[in-house]
Amino acid sequence: MSQFMMLLHTEPPTKGAYTPEEIQAVVQEYQKWSEKMGAAGKLAGGNKLASDSGKVLRGADNVSVVDGPFAETKEVIGGYFILEAEDYAEAAELSKSCPHLAFGGVVELRQIESM
Repeated sequence: MSQFMMLLHTEPPTKGAYTPEEIQAVVQEYQKWSEKMGAAGKLAGGNKLASDSGKVLRGADNVSVVDGPFAETKEVIGGYFILEAEDYAEAAELSKSCPHLAFGGVVELRQIESM
């Protein structure tokens, strides 16, 4: 069984775009999906990433650290899930039911290679 990372791309939300009730309803959809994948033995982990912080590092000898990634992109990675699947086809099929797609987000699917 291989592991696949689902990177959840989204546009940063604008302040006040959603009511607390709307946010809670969205969170519940992700929780239901996570529970379903976990019960099927297909979910190895996942988390939401903090939307109010981040750093971008560049360079090799003289590394620069800046706040971000918000200043440099219209789209950020808002969270991730790690799926257990036989191959990309199965991982993609499992990913199709993720609520992130229904909310207008983009899912990037990448196989995790053991080091």
